[in-house]
Amino acid sequence: MRRTPIVLEPEEVRELQRRMRASTVAVRDRQRAQIILLAAEGRTQEAIGAVVGVTRVTVNHWCRRFACKRLAGLADASGRGRKSTLPTAAVQKILDTVARPPETVGRWSCRSMARAAGVSPASVQRLWAANDIKPHLTRTFKVSKDARFEEKFWDVIGLYLDPPEKALVLCCDEKSQCQALERTQPGLPLGIGHIKTATHDYIRHGTLTLFAALDYLEGKLITTIAEKHSHVEWLAFLQKIDQETPKDLAIHLIADNYATHKHAEVKDWLHKHPRFHMHFTPTSSSWLNLVERFFRDVSQRITQGSFCSVKELAHTIIAFLAERNAQPKRYVWRAKGEDILRKIQRAREAMMSQSAPV
Repeated sequence: MRRTPIVLEPEEVRELQRRMRASTVAVRDRQRAQIILLAAEGRTQEAIGAVVGVTRVTVNHWCRRFACKRLAGLADASGRGRKSTLPTAAVQKILDTVARPPETVGRWSCRSMARAAGVSPASVQRLWAANDIKPHLTRTFKVSKDARFEEKFWDVIGLYLDPPEKALVLCCDEKSQCQALERTQPGLPLGIGHIKTATHDYIRHGTLTLFAALDYLEGKLITTIAEKHSHVEWLAFLQKIDQETPKDLAIHLIADNYATHKHAEVKDWLHKHPRFHMHFTPTSSSWLNLVERFFRDVSQRITQGSFCSVKELAHTIIAFLAERNAQPKRYVWRAKGEDILRKIQRAREAMMSQSAPV
């Protein structure tokens, strides 16, 4: 009998691939996902069984289940498998109270929750993993309250998605408080069987500020290093950009709302140089400025070192910048603006629901 080929919807492909990658998915569920993905590629059941490590009968069984019930067919039938030995009340307590830890604790651990529920830590861990609960993780966020958020958002996104002709799009900012920290003792390098070490204490020799303008299309950088980050240094940096860029090109600068960027002397200089066009990100939205992605790379280099002076730190940063400009790396904006706005709206609604009176 000729078998009907399996054709997957995009949502089904994403879910099956997620099950293949997830570390918390049971082996049997991962195998079933792999069987369906291989079947959708048109492989024979014998070939699929050889790859997954199961019999042809097993492959045929899950292909038929999927053809009838789609993703729901890959779940075990009710009543199958070993029955849970955990009391229903304990399971309910673990899932209900995980978001309400004692005030003196801050968050539950597997062991503290196990003691409170009267079960083993392994049981708590399995329940949390099965329900994708991770009390030990926290994600930071900040939702902008800028009244002109969408206007500024689309202004910046538009430069990424449709850069203007005969113009340079430069993502600009300053990375202040770059610290020259000298570790008090030498650490051990990374090696087989042990991780890299560094002393927790250090000698602080001072700080410097890195000004950077990232060319969105080419990935090259215009930079300068200064001791301070007032409007005087920012204005000097703008003058450097003016000197190092072709005079026949318009300059579109993406920057945040730091007070030095809007100083009266800066505004006066910009007025006298009409080829410069400022595009300010919404407040609390530095993630819109791609130069922040570059600053993350710089931070990784700085935090890994030990510097005896600010001068040594400056030389290290300059060497890093020279290497980076020799092989420029472009950061490409790929996210859709509509998707980002929907995500922000969901965050706002979640915040309102949390703050609403009970």
